[in-house]
Amino acid sequence: MWFSFWRSRDRFSLDELRYLTNQLQKVQIVNDVNKDFVIEALRSIAELLTYGDQHDSSFFEFFMEKQVMGEFIRILKISKTVTVSLQLLQTISILIQNLRREHAIYYMFSNEHVNYLITYSFDFRNEELLSYYISFLRAISGKLNKNTISLLLKTQGEEVVSFPLYVEAIRFAFHEESMVRTAVRAITLNVYHVGDEFVNKFIASAPHSDYFSNLVSFFRDQCINLSKLFSERPKNPCSESVSAMLAKVDEIEDNLYYFSDVISAGIPVVGSLITDNILQLLILPLLFPALQIDADSNLKIGAVTSLYLLCCILRIVKIKDLANTIAAALLYPLETFAANSEVKINGYVSGNNCANESEEPLVDSVTPVNAGQLCVDIPNKATSSQVHPGGIIAERDFSCSHLSLRETLLSYVTDGDDARALGSLSVLATLLQTKELDESMLDGLGILPQRKQHKKLLLQALVGEGSGEEQLFSFESGSARDSISSELDGYLKKLKEQYGVSIGGAAASPRIRRNQDSYRNCRSALVQETKGIWVDLLITVLCDQWKKCKRAIEASSPRKEPKCILLPFQKLNSEDIPAESSFTAGERMSELVKVFVLLHQLQIFSLGRTLPEQPPIQPQIDIPEISRARAAGLDVSGPKPGTEVKFVHALPCRIAFERGKERHFHFLAVSVGTLGWVLLAEELPLKQNYGIVRVAAPLAAQNR
Repeated sequence: MWFSFWRSRDRFSLDELRYLTNQLQKVQIVNDVNKDFVIEALRSIAELLTYGDQHDSSFFEFFMEKQVMGEFIRILKISKTVTVSLQLLQTISILIQNLRREHAIYYMFSNEHVNYLITYSFDFRNEELLSYYISFLRAISGKLNKNTISLLLKTQGEEVVSFPLYVEAIRFAFHEESMVRTAVRAITLNVYHVGDEFVNKFIASAPHSDYFSNLVSFFRDQCINLSKLFSERPKNPCSESVSAMLAKVDEIEDNLYYFSDVISAGIPVVGSLITDNILQLLILPLLFPALQIDADSNLKIGAVTSLYLLCCILRIVKIKDLANTIAAALLYPLETFAANSEVKINGYVSGNNCANESEEPLVDSVTPVNAGQLCVDIPNKATSSQVHPGGIIAERDFSCSHLSLRETLLSYVTDGDDARALGSLSVLATLLQTKELDESMLDGLGILPQRKQHKKLLLQALVGEGSGEEQLFSFESGSARDSISSELDGYLKKLKEQYGVSIGGAAASPRIRRNQDSYRNCRSALVQETKGIWVDLLITVLCDQWKKCKRAIEASSPRKEPKCILLPFQKLNSEDIPAESSFTAGERMSELVKVFVLLHQLQIFSLGRTLPEQPPIQPQIDIPEISRARAAGLDVSGPKPGTEVKFVHALPCRIAFERGKERHFHFLAVSVGTLGWVLLAEELPLKQNYGIVRVAAPLAAQNR
């Protein structure tokens, strides 16, 4: 028998297939003696059937006539070795993947042979066997359509009561091996995208619907692990820790893309299940409470990680209800969510409170762009000492004692560290870029661009809605008379009824939120720099930052990935630089100017106006120092060595660079704008009261 197997024959012939099948039928038990023959026979049969599917239909007709699939099952039952099981799974996987004729696939899926293999009790302690089994399931799922899927189901009436492929696959959905998890997700997506109504009902019903809650629970654990890695990074700032964190980031984003792919299958019930589970298991009990100002050490997720996750969820998981519910929840006080979490809120930022809806907005809480000019009011000395750069939040005096989530995000922008400020800005920017979010939600949050507000009011006026016309042409342009829209009301009601989020009253008025702006406070902080040691360079830095910020706002570069929130910030090593040094003061002044310029440009940009090439600085008053520079013949570019100047209030002196060779010079102090110089100019012998600038020493970073 064994010698005849190796005799010379036409390898790709029907006779070869017939011979292998006959020899396989003679096998009564598979053991170490004949396992090699069985393995080779299974492999060769798969090869011959694949060849026949492309060249000769009689090959598969013989396969059906002799019921070779039944022989495969018999061989599996009598086999005592794992290697035969491996080859059998591989053989059938190859057949399913490579058979192109539709009737061939129908035959493979019929007669319950495939379902028997799916539910067979393999020893999955063998990792290689599990890998072949998952590949087998994936091969089956790749051939699913509305016709073939019915061959793998058991039904009673119009109800699906058994679907082994799906049920057995999701058993390994949370396997420790990532390749297994990836394959299982591919299998489930192939099932969802078939679009069979009865199958969809089956997977969305209990207990199979538990898969989606388990999926979100698994994702929640990954988020907690990421937060732990991020919190430990300062203690272990090596490249390995950053790599581990980024690997976890990739895994988390892969999970979210899987959620998105599931939703794209268009199964409404599944989309609702994912939305509810993400809100109830992750966002409401963990992510929102993590945004408290004084974080509790018992929190499982930190604030920065929470901000990153909110950005990812909004950007990747495209569910309208999810995005709008998150936006509506930002109107509630932080304690509403912390009360239902595992910890209590430790504290709030004093003074940064929301106002009651019945109160009128603060008149001076927003500084408008004044005729396009960059204007900074300098207070008198009696009041200037009361203004502090860090007092942006403390200057507000509202009546409510608790921060809303939205106000917490704003506090991170103004008073938070770099990571929290970037995370908060990323969340706000993501909300603006989320297409699934209703404009009414952005309006309620107070971040709807003004040009879109006018567009909405204009449309209301055109269709005859009185309130829209009234607000469009009113003095206040609707910003202070706006009301919470029906869409926002609907999501606030949903938060209360479906998720139990309620504070016993309405959320804070959006008109108050719209008037909370850090521009006025940043301007006050910048005023302090007019008394600092770098005041001479203030306008120069402002003009330079104007160009840079303008390029950044108008650039069409792709947005940053959310993972940049978690990456370590590269900062200048200033351990050896004194805190009160001129270098530190200059660095602080430059950052403050950049923030001020950016806020100012954002106001212009939000109004739909074009940003000018140069900052619209008000002209300087004609003061004696500027008159002296003009009288000396200097232009706005300032003095340079070799420039001819006229001596005005100059101090003559004689300098000898060599013994017996004295030269006549003049010292002259001049200024142009806020820039000043001390000039050393040599007299021109043939031109009285004129000289040539030899040295120009800038007067910068000097206490006055």
